[in-house]
Amino acid sequence: MKLKFTKMQGIGNDFIVIDGYTTPVTLDSATIARMADRHFGVGFDQLLLVERPTVGDADFRYRIFNADGGEVEQCGNGARCFVRFVHDQGLTQQSEIRVETARGIIFPKLEANGLVTVNMGEPRVQPAEIPFVAEDESLTYTLALVGETITISVVSMGNPHAVTVVDDVDTAPVATQGPQIESHARFPQRVNAGFMQIVNPSHIRLRVFERGSGETLACGTGACAAVVSGIRLGLLQSPVQVSTRGGELNIAWAGPGQPVLMTGPAETVFEGSIDI
Repeated sequence: MKLKFTKMQGIGNDFIVIDGYTTPVTLDSATIARMADRHFGVGFDQLLLVERPTVGDADFRYRIFNADGGEVEQCGNGARCFVRFVHDQGLTQQSEIRVETARGIIFPKLEANGLVTVNMGEPRVQPAEIPFVAEDESLTYTLALVGETITISVVSMGNPHAVTVVDDVDTAPVATQGPQIESHARFPQRVNAGFMQIVNPSHIRLRVFERGSGETLACGTGACAAVVSGIRLGLLQSPVQVSTRGGELNIAWAGPGQPVLMTGPAETVFEGSIDI
């Protein structure tokens, strides 16, 4: 069976997007992992599946699968690519749409300048909502790794994030600490590990070791989580420019009880098909 796909990227975070809205598509985790292989498959950080909504107030349903084949709850860069895809494929003509995800409705909007803004909803910081094992809520927590202890903040943007402040992201121990944080026993569903460098109160640099994908060039929900953590710690002021290895995002958050707004690019790379 040949499966059509569109390869897309949002500041270097790359995806294949599949239209399961016009014709339903079912994929198992092993097939997705084979497709994700950058030598023997197409290669991508995540697979995005466009489907018809299961709730009445949404225009589309949005499912996300990591490179290891596991389904996850949310992806910010993917959400921007999603809205670009449904416009380019003629599935909608609305500039702002309501999209069902595993963690609720998000509101992506195609801007007149070609960028995409996504209302990512309200961040969650209660340990049980991450989920994260802790007796009480705190701005920061200590986390024991092999031979060292680090300080983290935890945020859910519909998916779990642990954020640590570093002096320089270029020399941050992403490759060694990232896998330990991702699979730490205090995160029952694993976690995305963010390493944030404060440039000034309106600018950060960020690297993220993503759950199920390893380090990626960019992570939209990771950028949101980092900015939320920095604002809560009194280190940042909204809006914040987030510099990743793949490009720039703008993140705005007005504070507790308010949604996080993420703005950035989304581009189509090529279209193709693959035998599955």
